Amino acid sequence: MTHSRKKVPAHSKKIAVIGLGYVGLPVAVAFSYQSQTIGFDIKEERIQLLKKKCDVTQSISSEELESANLILTSDPNDLKEANFFIIAVPTPVDLAKIPNLEPLISASLLVGKYLKKGDIVVYESTVYPGTTEEVCLPVLEKYSGLQGGKDFFVGYSPERINPGDKEHGLTSIIKVVSGQTPETLEVIAAVYGTIITAGIYKASSIKVAEAAKVIENTQRDLNIALMNELAIIFERMNIDTREVLAASKTKWNFVSFEPGLVGGHCIGVDPYYLTYKAQQLGCRPEVILAGRHINDEMGRFIAKKTVKLLIEEGLPIKGVRIGVLGLTFKENSPDLRNSLVMDLIRDLKDYCAEVLVHDPVACPKEAKEEYGIDLVEWSALTNLQAIVLAVAHDVYQTLDIQNLNRLCAGPKVLVDVKGVMNKEAMIASGFRFWRL
Repeated sequence: MTHSRKKVPAHSKKIAVIGLGYVGLPVAVAFSYQSQTIGFDIKEERIQLLKKKCDVTQSISSEELESANLILTSDPNDLKEANFFIIAVPTPVDLAKIPNLEPLISASLLVGKYLKKGDIVVYESTVYPGTTEEVCLPVLEKYSGLQGGKDFFVGYSPERINPGDKEHGLTSIIKVVSGQTPETLEVIAAVYGTIITAGIYKASSIKVAEAAKVIENTQRDLNIALMNELAIIFERMNIDTREVLAASKTKWNFVSFEPGLVGGHCIGVDPYYLTYKAQQLGCRPEVILAGRHINDEMGRFIAKKTVKLLIEEGLPIKGVRIGVLGLTFKENSPDLRNSLVMDLIRDLKDYCAEVLVHDPVACPKEAKEEYGIDLVEWSALTNLQAIVLAVAHDVYQTLDIQNLNRLCAGPKVLVDVKGVMNKEAMIASGFRFWRL
């Protein structure tokens, strides 16, 4: 199917967005510019902050919130006014890497209580193919007493939000939509078409749309896993991986990916939804799981390399002061979910190093609650023997050599996980330099 850029008529639906996180809030705000929209979240603290025009995810500015026509609420009774529900709740995995559908089921239960004949429920959360119709639909039917596909209808439209990316926003990314019936698909396409300027792509089925979402991030995960495996190999060969990639990029059809820590709520999680379903069907997804294993081990690999460099500098590991710059899962985003920087920190601490973590973007309260990490002020980064640049926040990329030198005492190691520092300049200034 092809996507359309044709402007569609304004819809007459009363929209409610359930889940006001990185995905749900931009969706709710965008729709609120068309007509009053209900924004629901179970966290009352989140609602109160949004009412004060404060979005801790930094996805939406205070000015945008000020101009939005939103009913912000944590009261489920407010959902009874809606007839078009968009569910955008987290879909994480547990410690065993098994999909945790509880937030999705809870949201379906909640919406089910307020469903009326003719209503439409669209899911945006990342799931494995079949989840909407096999898991969510029965919950909606049970708690509404209505029949899906006859009394009410479901659809799926995968989110494509990229936290911290101001260039590729919600409205400027082609929106994939799907519906339980052809008529439902047309309605969903028309509703989303009022806010999406990039165009609408109508998937042939809900399962196709679900699969399309989950393989987008699986593909990226595997490509980065290849780069990470090459980085490990080239490390054994004493070859600079970044220099190899720079040379390879000169070929016109070389696909450019870089090694790194693969965390967050998408790339490091979504593949497990696909592998879970595949294994239920008796299929062992060897390549996908191998890629996941490689990427999940990179924190340990970087920690081990850091310790090796310190030893080569003649420094005792026990009690060595290491400054880790960055804790969030990606640059210029406060999102701490599934940050693999924590794996690096834990391993460094296992070597009995004293690890000081700084992040100007992350919320100190969330860092403490999520990981037990007390973020330090920049002024606390003194007498360091090693610096690990783990996240390439803009503020770190503007650091000059003098600033970095002032943090250190005696022999000094600089580990550039993201490969953003000037290698020659750092070596010339006396750092034992290494980049992934």
